[in-house]
This record gives sequence, structure tokens and C-alpha cells, in this order.
Amino acid sequence: MPALTPRFDQFRDRHLGPDAADTEAMLQAIGVQSLDELIDQTVPANIRDHKALNVPPAVSEYYYLQHLKGIARRNKVLRSFIGMGYYNTVTPSVILRNVFSNPGWYTQYTPYQAEIAQGRLESLLNYQTMVADLTGLPIANASLLDEGTAAAEAMTMLHAVRNKRVREEAVSTFLVSDQVLPQTIAVLQTRAEPLGITIDVRPVEAFDFPADKVFGMLLQYPGADGLIFDPRELVARAKAAGAFTVVATDLLALTMLTPPGEWGADVVVGNSQRFGVPMGFGGPHAAFFATQDEYKRQIPGRIIGVSQDRHGHYALRMALQTREQHIRREKATSNICTAQALLANMAAFYAVYHGAQGLKAIAQRTHHFTVILADALRAGGFTLAGDAFFDTLHVAVSPEKAREIRDRAETEGYNFFYPGEGGIRLSFDESVATTDLQAVCRIFGVALDYAGAELTPEGGVAGISDRIPASLVRQSAYLTHPNFNSYRTETTMMRYIKRLENKDLSLVHSMIPLGSCTMKLNAATQLIPVSWPEFADLHPFAPIEQAQGYQQIFAELERDLAEICGFTACSLQPNSGASGEYAGLLVIRAYHHDRGDFHRNVAIIPESAHGTNPASAVMAGMQVVVVKSDAAGNIDLADLKEKVAAHRENLSCLMITYPSTYGVFETGVTEFCELVHAAGGMVYMDGANMNAQVGLTSPGRIGADVCHLNLHKTFAIPHGGGGPGMGPICCNEKLAPYLPGHPLQLTGGQKATQAVAAAPWGSASILLISYAYIRLLGAKGLKAASEYAILNANYIKARIEAHYDVLFTGEKGRAAHELILDLRPFKTVMSAGDLAKRLIDYGYHAPTLSWPVAGTVMIEPTESESKEELDRFCDALIAIRAEADAIARGEADAHDNVLVNAPHTVAEITADAWSHPYGREAAAYPLPYLRQGYKFWPSVGRVDDGYGDRNFVCTCPPVAAYAEE
Repeated sequence: MPALTPRFDQFRDRHLGPDAADTEAMLQAIGVQSLDELIDQTVPANIRDHKALNVPPAVSEYYYLQHLKGIARRNKVLRSFIGMGYYNTVTPSVILRNVFSNPGWYTQYTPYQAEIAQGRLESLLNYQTMVADLTGLPIANASLLDEGTAAAEAMTMLHAVRNKRVREEAVSTFLVSDQVLPQTIAVLQTRAEPLGITIDVRPVEAFDFPADKVFGMLLQYPGADGLIFDPRELVARAKAAGAFTVVATDLLALTMLTPPGEWGADVVVGNSQRFGVPMGFGGPHAAFFATQDEYKRQIPGRIIGVSQDRHGHYALRMALQTREQHIRREKATSNICTAQALLANMAAFYAVYHGAQGLKAIAQRTHHFTVILADALRAGGFTLAGDAFFDTLHVAVSPEKAREIRDRAETEGYNFFYPGEGGIRLSFDESVATTDLQAVCRIFGVALDYAGAELTPEGGVAGISDRIPASLVRQSAYLTHPNFNSYRTETTMMRYIKRLENKDLSLVHSMIPLGSCTMKLNAATQLIPVSWPEFADLHPFAPIEQAQGYQQIFAELERDLAEICGFTACSLQPNSGASGEYAGLLVIRAYHHDRGDFHRNVAIIPESAHGTNPASAVMAGMQVVVVKSDAAGNIDLADLKEKVAAHRENLSCLMITYPSTYGVFETGVTEFCELVHAAGGMVYMDGANMNAQVGLTSPGRIGADVCHLNLHKTFAIPHGGGGPGMGPICCNEKLAPYLPGHPLQLTGGQKATQAVAAAPWGSASILLISYAYIRLLGAKGLKAASEYAILNANYIKARIEAHYDVLFTGEKGRAAHELILDLRPFKTVMSAGDLAKRLIDYGYHAPTLSWPVAGTVMIEPTESESKEELDRFCDALIAIRAEADAIARGEADAHDNVLVNAPHTVAEITADAWSHPYGREAAAYPLPYLRQGYKFWPSVGRVDDGYGDRNFVCTCPPVAAYAEE
């Protein structure tokens, strides 16, 4: 990017919350003379990096968008009929504008606080219902990362289930149809090898099920070549032998095909992308996972269920959430702790918008256009793979003919898929038009006897017969719930979306002060290009020469992220933070194995680590050894030395989070790293708290070898109500050769490990957001973001430490970017949960609750919150402390008070009867600012924390359940 004359209006000033006057007042409250002095007291001198980051200088928002338009033009978006799990789709404008482009939907946090998340909980319940209905299974989760990882989660879940049933040697062979998508097979192989699972890829005709070897199989329905076969006899044989059946499928096809749940599948997975979510060169998209009810306690990811609030009214919540895998730590069978909530919501709204009739019409039309093309190709002398198909045709041609057709196709502006085993494959979708039929026939040199026709009542083409086998034509109903049958007009759909949005608290309302989760500003300029067609409509397996704009962004972003981390290489493939952890550990594992050190399998992990750390280590085939923390919250050096000495010969790595999970820059971090390196191990740094390091220090500087970056924490991609996430990894030159590759695009190191995600560059389209963040801030702005995150946290500490104990601080009494308040001294009058719920009455989301220490809350304000907002939040905390004191003094009832009854709904406040010993105003408007437009009303009262059967109703309940509403 060329040097430009600076502009007065800089993004940095829009991104950072406090202005110069506020900064001065905040520093004075903290008790320091300057921001530099505060940073010197917070970040240990031995790890400080005073050299400016070597990233391009900041540019204005206007210039950035002009610059990016130039890069976008380097992407050549052809009509894509590649298929292979990714399709053109038509996002209804009402969804594109009111969900995808709406901060009320993309800035929400994960719905742990059910009272202020009823809108997205309902939408996610719609998603689960949609998936359950279409797959024919009783229970579905609220989305996973992509189809490949969903299939891998199914494999590992069923492997664990099967081997709990037997006492003899583990049954560890998983049969995979050769018609499963190649990217899915690659991810399966990645997951299987460290766990000792054997992936056996073969034609289904060659499947057999010795009970002492095979625990399950994976089928693709329809197959990668488009063909549909009746799997019922095969599934019956597997079941008789005690083997499970996993099916990867397509939701649109299931509107016409008998769903796998009806012919015996145990788990059904796939990608909901074609339900209104752009391809985005690979993501983000919401994978789906449905299974039998008996596996509901083993299902990975999140499940939304039906519960009730304290008034006994219908309410939704995350069901079974205390058994989320990451809480099980090293006993977990999955490290999943995120989802693709925003994209699941889009897919759910797509189903709400179209309903069963609309989806069937889309499927019928897509299928009939495929039939017309099949007939034309056959009439023109081409041989197809078979007669039964949905939307995909495999055309048998010689390599020479394939090259000839490919040249013509690309000249005409079309992309097909060209399998390595030969032939041509193409897949139609809802966007296909008569002009496309004409063009494809012209490219293949065949005549088209079709000029348009009337629609059938089902939405297909009159006179065209289906090519679905009669035995597999769907008979069962789906999407019968009123939510899928009530919003057909733009007006009703718009109002439904808005009604759900209004039930949710997001960053459009107030600060979301979650420690470790870092709810940063998601600036509009950063997000706008994600919907540009040059980025949104590109297929991830398009020829790489057609994606030169993306390639430029990837190269520049990889370079900048590596520079920020103090490393030399970067992989953008992992599509969540936990996936980044896993990828980083696989790279370490590959390094040791390449050196012949196959015995190095011990991962030392602090007890304060995120639960995904030990889960990821186990998934990577490692043995977890826990190291204790000392009284100050630091890694206990003596215990670390003891553990390193005990496991010296087998030590693979140390996993650390820096600053620590307790919000402290540990002064001994370089010694920790040196100790592990001296024993032949590597150091993995969890990048969850990287937003306190950028421009001040780096993983490379402290001595780490590899780290992952949560782009939704440090580099400003939106949380989306619980996803998307991205978890790129950066590493030094020792580990660079092992960065993950991909079977369909050239990426990764010279000795690349297998793919960790279905798409080569993960959720590529949202990398644009972090690219923009770096370009708009530049080196000085990136450093300032870290400094102001530390300033804001320490200002909160200064304001409230007379009212609450701050549990951990650094050597000089400073917090890093987050701080932990100890609520255990108040346990007789107020729990951490009470404070969390009461904050809702004050217009705020709760901080992180009871983690990493039970009975505490962890607060992180980010750099983008103003002093005014920080003061409102602090005033709320101080007022709640006063409410607790009133209970302690006996001035407020111990069992009927504003804390235990919080939050208060508008229905309760305005009810004719009021039986509480405190007033309505104390409940609803405890501070004056709430009357100035800052009041947020929860739509339900405190939600039942019990885990009764009601919590396992994970699809939309009968309409009667809404009667009270």
C-alpha cells in the first residue's frame, strides 16, 4: 500500500473509547502520570518489545475501502457449478439486511445469559428443529464448524460410545465410503491418527463389519458423484454387527429424499450453507449434527432446550450446558466450545422464510434442471455415472476431452469440478437459470431441447420426471411448526426478525464486560466488504488463479499476524480457537515425529488453563500433566520444575496462556519457556489474551514456539451470538514446515500435516475483517489498542477495589486487560450468579461467571469503551454492592430482595399486584442513567437452572407451549 498524506479523521480515534481528557482523568484515578508509566508497571520489562511493529501505516476508512475494491477486482467470480459441498445460494434480502448486516445480530455473545438471549435462542431452536425435521432424527445441536469437522466429531463420539460397551481391546476401524467428499476424508484422517482410529476408505460394495474391528461407517447421501443408492440393507448389516452409521448429507436434497433417520442412521451431519449463506471462499457456514436421543449427553457442541423462568413461564436456555465438552478437560472427547451461531441463524431464517413448500420448490426446480441437462448430455453421446441423482452429474470423459471442455467453460465464465480420478462433475443449485442450461450445453457441444416451461404445483418444471429412486422418495412431513409457516410476507418476516432481535442484549445496547471473551467493537467498515460478491460468491475450490485478490489478502495477513506474534509463518486454516489449539499441537507433534521422537507425548498444562487446552491435547494424542498455580495466580515454578524433570524424556510441550487466565503478566514466563526447551519440549501459547500483547510484547518474545489467535478476541471479528470464530496459528521456523495442508488447494508447509478444516483457508471471508483491523489501525494504533485495554481494566479496578476484592494482580498491583472480582466474601447474601442477574436490571450483560475461579466474576472492558460507559458500569457494580450490604445489615429481606429476584421483567414491574418488600423503582430503575435510554428489559425472569426433562426438548415445542405468551 503506497505512503499517503495522513488524514485527520483516523480510525484509531473511532476505535479507542477514551479521548485525551478522559485518558488523563483515568490515569489520575489509577495513580500514574502517563500511559507509558502504567504499561511499565503492568508488562514486565524483560519481555517488553520497544521496536515498532513492521506493519503498513494506518489508512482512513474511506481510502481502505477504495484500496480493497482494487483487491476485490483481482478475484474473478465465474458461475460456479463446482458443488462438492458448496453452492450458490440466494440470500433473501430481508435476511441479508436485517441479520447478516445487523449489529443487533452479529455482536451478541454466546447465550449463556438466557434472560437476555431469548431471541437468538428461539432462532437457534428453529435451526435445531429444521435439522431434526429434515434428517429424521430427534435431536440436533445448535451447529458445528463445517461438514468435515462435524463428521469427525461423529466418528470420535461413536468410537467413545462403542468402546465403553466392551471390555476387550478397543474396536477402532471406521469405514468411509469412497464417495465421501475428499475434504471430509482428509479431516477424518487428521482426527483419527492421534487417537489410534483406522480410516478405511473403500467402495460401499466392499464394506464388511467384523465385530472385533469395525465400530462404524460414514456414507455420503447423495454421493460425491451425485448418485443415490438405497443404503438400508447396508445399514441393517452394520447394525447387526454392532457398528454405527454416520451419514453426511444435504438438507435441500432431504426435502425430496427419505431422511437417513428413517432408515437407521445414528448420526447425520452436513453443511447448511446452501440455506442462504454465501460461499465466501470457504466460510463461515453452519454445519449440522443430528443424532438419536440416546446420545444426547455425548453430542458435541451446544444444544438449545426448553425451560422455564422463576415465574413458571416458558423460556429457552442452553440445555445440558454444564456438560459442554471443555468443562470435562482432559476427559473430553471433543474440544468444541464454539458454534456458527450467526450462520445457523441465517439458515434458520431461510427455512422460516421459505417454509417446507418453498424449500421443496427450490429442490424440485434444481433437480429438474439437472434432469434436463442429464438428458441433453446423454442424447449428445456422453456417459453419466448413473441414473439416480439429485443435483450433481458425473460425466465420464477422457482427460483430453476434460481439458477441452474446461477451457471452453472458463472462457464462457463457468467453473465445474474436475476430480483427480478423471471425468467432469457439475452441480446445479437454486440460482441456475435457463441461460445456464444453454451455456452448459453449448460448452459440452450438445443440443438443448428446452426453451422454458410451466411450473408444476410443487415448483418443478412441467413435463420433467424425477430421477429419485421410488424407494427413497420422501413421504414424511417436515417444518410443520408455525414458526416455519407464519412469515411469508416481507412485512411479517421483517417484524419476526426484529421481534427476536429486541429480546437480545448486544453491543448496540451496552458494554459486554466478559473477561477472556473480549467483546471488541466490530466496526462497520471492517464488515462491509464481507458481503461484496467478489468475496462472498467465490467457491473455495475455484482455480487459484481466479482468487488472486484473496491470495493477496492471505499473504499480507499471514505476514502481519506472524510479525505481531514475533514468528515467521502462519496458517489461516483453523476455523475456531479450539481448532487452532488442535492445529498448533499437531504441528508440535509432527515436529517431534519427524525427528524420530515418537515417545514425546506429554503436555504440561496449568490448572488455570482454558478447558479446551487439555481437551485439544488429548485429541492430539497427548497425555496431560497438570501444573499447579501459586497463591498469586502464577504458574508454580517449583511444581513446573518437578513435572518437567519427571517427564523430561517424554515431554512434548507446555501449554500456557499469556497474560495468564487470571489476568496477570507473569514475570517468570521466559524461565518457564527456557525450562521446557532445555528438556526438549516446545511451548504452545494460547492466544486468548493476545489483545493485551500486541505491540507491547509477543509470543516469540516470551519464548513460545507456536500460538493460535482468536480473531474474534484480538482482531475484531464479531461473536455472532456464539460464532463464527477463527483460530489461525503462527509459529517459528522450526514448526513452519508442518503447517496444515489441504487435498484440493495448495497450502501449508513443505511437510504439511493433514487438513484441520474442510476449507483450505478456513472461514476465509471473515479474514477480511481482521485484515481491515490491522490496515486501519497500523502499528501505532495496534499498540494503542493494547494500551487502552490495559488502561480501561485498571480504571475499573481503581474505581471498584474499595467495594470488591480484586483477586489477582501483577507484581506492581496492576491488572492486565481483565480483572477478577472475588464474590465469595458475600456468599451469605449474594452469589456470583445473583450479581450476574442483577446487572441485567442495570442494562448490562454479566462478566464471565465463576471462571477461572468459582465464586468470582472476570471483567474485561476492551479498548473501545468510553470513560462514560465504564463509569456507568462501575456505578452499577457499586450499587449492587450496596444492595448486598443492605441484606447483610438486615435492612433488606434475606429471601425476597432485588438480588435473588433479578432480573425483573416489565410484566412483573407493571403487574397489578406487587408483593415484594422493596419498591418497583428499586427493582427496575436503581440508578438515574437507566431513565435516560439505557434501560434494557429482559423478556423472561430468571431462568430455571435445573436440568429436568424440560431441558431436553430441543426442537420447537407445540404451539400450546406459547399460550401464556
